[in-house]
Amino acid sequence: MKPLHNARHATEAHLIRGYLESQGITVLVRGEFLAGGVGELPADLCKVWVVDDCEFARADALLRYFLQGTAAREHAHEGWRCEPCDENMEGQFTSCWKCGSVRPV
Repeated sequence: MKPLHNARHATEAHLIRGYLESQGITVLVRGEFLAGGVGELPADLCKVWVVDDCEFARADALLRYFLQGTAAREHAHEGWRCEPCDENMEGQFTSCWKCGSVRPV
């Protein structure tokens, strides 16, 4: 297990965790509950860790891609149609705002 990213807060760490897990990489968030000790403890408390060392290089590349905003820009223009309710959705949405159906892969 290797540390991948020092998050500024738990929300950032879990956003990164969700993205990497959606790409098939198993990660853990550690230190999120130590935020109450900020000022007394080191500033890099909340970290995202890659569980399998063999996936570290791929996770690092995906994280750079994600943090640069490239992933968001690429998918923002790919609209999709919700099959259950026939609603047109913008590309950045992963579920339908009208009926809640998940975007097909």
